Amino acid sequence: MRHHRTVDRSASRTALLAVPVVAALLTGCAAAAPADASPTAGASRASTAGTASSTASGAAAQHGRETALDLAALEQRYDARLGVIATDTATGRTVTWNADARFAHASTLKALAAGLVLKREGVAALDDPVAIPAAPLIDYSPVTEQHAGGTMTLGDVAAAAVELSDNTAGNLLFERLGGVDALQRELRKLGDRTTRVDRPEPELNTATPGDSRDTSTPRALVSDLRSLAVGGRGAALAKPERTALLGWLDGSQTGSTLIRAGLPTGWTAGDKSGAAGYGTRNDLAVVHPPNGAAPIVIAVLSSRDATGDADADYDDALIAAAASAALAALRG
Repeated sequence: MRHHRTVDRSASRTALLAVPVVAALLTGCAAAAPADASPTAGASRASTAGTASSTASGAAAQHGRETALDLAALEQRYDARLGVIATDTATGRTVTWNADARFAHASTLKALAAGLVLKREGVAALDDPVAIPAAPLIDYSPVTEQHAGGTMTLGDVAAAAVELSDNTAGNLLFERLGGVDALQRELRKLGDRTTRVDRPEPELNTATPGDSRDTSTPRALVSDLRSLAVGGRGAALAKPERTALLGWLDGSQTGSTLIRAGLPTGWTAGDKSGAAGYGTRNDLAVVHPPNGAAPIVIAVLSSRDATGDADADYDDALIAAAASAALAALRG
């Protein structure tokens, strides 16, 4: 996980109004992850615009156009590329924007790895001891560095990876599954034929433009998280394992300024954040509306790769604003 200062790149009101209206896709049912996804944002957006008129009408179509304008304006304001998908797990209603474009998944992958470990081994394994490498550990290992050369329980390793994005803990989860190739195979078993897992932390965070290694799409990541963290038809985990995963997501200490910051009053979320080169900033979350309503699963991925600057800054406010727009469209 990379860490950058945030910066606000406000554009003029005139520039915002100049953004063309491209209809965001608002559909009545969730779509499955595609067999493969385009590595470019343009193709995904064109597909979205082309299908919106046939899947939404009247007020829904108008709301979709307004959401598209909002998201396009955010891309311009923050000089970034956005990919968004939000799915209401009760109704299947889904809002998308560039949902099939590729982005570096960065540390969002740690949540999926934790879920896949639970899928394979169950909660009974969470008390197993895990050997922690001797110091020095890789960059950003705030929990595992306190146990270097010793042991932690598997549950504590998973909590460190998901709640604090500890990089050594993330790699230990990858290794528990058999390495990055094995992790990708486990994702394929969930039906995800899109996500690539090629390198461990911290190498997976390079996010070099045009390099499809360690990338995914918003649609694929939401499908994976829904399978692992939400019950019902297609659930990959039994209730005890889902409860453990949701507990780690709810305990996340790295996402308070991301999707959570864009929630309506009274809503809560458990999330896994990620950050990488070229201004990549991501968040993947299970959102809980009030009064026990069914959860919404959402991914907001972003990149400033068009700048050509590997050290480009990101702004967490972009993720919060995009999440707010998507959730408003679902509620509309």
